[in-house]
Amino acid sequence: MDRTTYGLDIAKNVMQLHWVDGETGEIGRKKLARARLGEFFAQRQPARQVRAFVRSNKDDAADARAIWLAAQHSDIRRAPVKTIEQQAVMSLHRARSHWVSVRTATINMLRSLLYEFGVVLPGGKKAALKTMGVKRAEIDDQLSPLMRRLADLQLETLKEVERSIDRLEAEIAGQQRRIDQARVLREVPGIGVLGATALAATLGDASGWRSGREFAASLGLVPAHSGTGGKTRIGHLSKRGDPYLRTLLIHGARSVIAHAKVMPVWLEQLLRRRPPNVAVVALANKMARTAWALVAHGRVYRSEWKSTPPSGCGAQAQAA
Repeated sequence: MDRTTYGLDIAKNVMQLHWVDGETGEIGRKKLARARLGEFFAQRQPARQVRAFVRSNKDDAADARAIWLAAQHSDIRRAPVKTIEQQAVMSLHRARSHWVSVRTATINMLRSLLYEFGVVLPGGKKAALKTMGVKRAEIDDQLSPLMRRLADLQLETLKEVERSIDRLEAEIAGQQRRIDQARVLREVPGIGVLGATALAATLGDASGWRSGREFAASLGLVPAHSGTGGKTRIGHLSKRGDPYLRTLLIHGARSVIAHAKVMPVWLEQLLRRRPPNVAVVALANKMARTAWALVAHGRVYRSEWKSTPPSGCGAQAQAA
């Protein structure tokens, strides 16, 4: 062994390190403060793969040992490391998702509080807020002064949350116009501003995946399968990887199917044979593979291009 592999369990302040000396075979364990960690840590294995190597109760030392064991296996897929710029773009998306969830929770709280007083708001954000505006006097007659003040506070909170969401979406739109890959991905049907920026930040230069098929699988857009005795059973969606990016692609695919005037032949045939949700996921899978191909090969999107398998090698893009 000509190198030493370190297993590191990350914490907020103190890191647990595990390694085996390449020459003596001596096992080393050490706790390190974050300030002393330096450049030790370069890449972390996905927790799903590392967990299989934990052979005892979970603690920092056991996790560090499991990470070290996982690093010894050549078939463990490495997660690509994001640049600072990529991480910043994804942080915008995480912040927006947070405020969207806060908005939903605030509306639901207002809805449930008013329901206790016999006020039933219609479903949906816009319909509920419209009812609060149009029938406010009628609603106030059913509430006590304290409850009216509480309703005002909830509505004011909603306005502040909406302003935060608008600012974040404007920032994301600006990044979409600035990032080259995002501008290219925006041309793919079903990929909007959110999807283009999230895909660009996730893919980077696309070197972290060997093919578009592997990238789509990493997002959980493929069915899980299990087999024994030579028989393989295809199951439900694996749902591995980033659920946020998978959700954006599935929503985009659903929108394409709902509004498309002319669909590809394969998609029409699939819709005739299988349930609509199966076709939606299949289209989302194709969108992910298309995104990888555009970034990996530095191409622009053209709707007339299709993938065909040439003899003796993998699929390549050719003009239809």
